[in-house]
Amino acid sequence: MITGGELRKGIIIELAGKLYQVIDYQHVKMKRTALLRLKLRDIRGGHTIEQTFPSNEKFSRVRLDLHSMQYLYNDGGLYYFMDEETFEQMPLSSSQLADAVNYLKEGMSLQVSSYRDEVIGIELPITVKLRVVATDPGFKGDTATAGTKPATLETGITVQVPLFIDKDDVIKIDTRSGEYLERVTG
Repeated sequence: MITGGELRKGIIIELAGKLYQVIDYQHVKMKRTALLRLKLRDIRGGHTIEQTFPSNEKFSRVRLDLHSMQYLYNDGGLYYFMDEETFEQMPLSSSQLADAVNYLKEGMSLQVSSYRDEVIGIELPITVKLRVVATDPGFKGDTATAGTKPATLETGITVQVPLFIDKDDVIKIDTRSGEYLERVTG
């Protein structure tokens, strides 16, 4: 059990038999009482809720099991992963993966999290390197200001990149925010 003061973004708690990930939390002080306002994402359902609790409320923290897996390929709405120890393959649906499908690249190693033998989701590396497959050309006069333009990456996601990025460049993306970090070689 953890108290409201120990809550942090990303922690997974169990409420009424459901698993929720803390997206945001606020300690609100009123005249006579203190409250804890939580924004939670239902792990299985994917929707978000906001709830208020007394500040002394205790929560049941959930510990997830992590398995090292390699992403192999996708077939329609299923994404196949291989356990790096047992070599067993496991399909996951796009709803289980949520936004992570935007960063999956064949051969990538990552952590698959499970709770009581039920797969909850995957933990991506903080950054991934992806190739730009389509973007408008940058113009020489546009470099005076730090302008951006949209670029479509090999996984299908579109991100804002600086004007000097061209088609076939490899860029590093932050998987937490979906933002461009830098251009890389190779």
